[in-house]
Amino acid sequence: MGKPLEAKDVAVSVGARQLVSGLSVSFSPGEFVAVLGRNGCGKTLTLHTLAGLRKPAAGTVLLDGSAVEERDRRAVARRLGLLAQDLDEGFVTTATETVLIGRHPHLKFWQWENAQDGELARKALSAVDLADFADRRTDTMSGGEQRRVAIASLLAQAPAVYLLDEPTNHLDPHHQLAVLELFRELTRSGSTVIATLHDPTLAARFSDRALLLFGDGRWSMGVASESITAERLSSLYLTPMIEVRQDGRRIFVPA
Repeated sequence: MGKPLEAKDVAVSVGARQLVSGLSVSFSPGEFVAVLGRNGCGKTLTLHTLAGLRKPAAGTVLLDGSAVEERDRRAVARRLGLLAQDLDEGFVTTATETVLIGRHPHLKFWQWENAQDGELARKALSAVDLADFADRRTDTMSGGEQRRVAIASLLAQAPAVYLLDEPTNHLDPHHQLAVLELFRELTRSGSTVIATLHDPTLAARFSDRALLLFGDGRWSMGVASESITAERLSSLYLTPMIEVRQDGRRIFVPA
């Protein structure tokens, strides 16, 4: 099976500051990759670059073997979906209407959603524990509920590659685990998931590989069990970290 998404010698910069240099990685079907790093290290910008929303300062991002920035955006959206870090509070709709936005890349221009699209929207809301919210206005929901509606919209989009920018934002611990397990389950059916995360404990629990961004151009990519360690995290976050083991889980906390 081919690599749906690849970065070839990609650089990510802000002004004169190069955050990521020479990023050459490929992402495989069926894997969950966690992206870790300090605030301001370029996690979001790297995700947007991989999505083709931002031109790399150097190098190329390939989606299914062709440069993502040169492809039609609707075609890209059928293969690759992005969950933004922040909530969009400027457009009030019902939960179902919001989720159906995820179906737009699959529709022809001026084509309305059909019964199958509606069923996909209902299943997506159910998957994020919001089956009873179908007709609720988004401005009556909590931040966590709005976040789960956004995730449901991405599920309805049904891309092959999911780019998730802090998917656990605004979520309580129960729903943090439920959402990450939902995406973990998608990888078991062949999807690729790339997620920026603040919590290295969650990254260690759910990811197959980890991409560490140091914010000064340096990066490293490796198997999660080898990349997510107290020693590596201490260097990454510039603060001492310790690992605690509990019931077979690895938990990372500042020393």
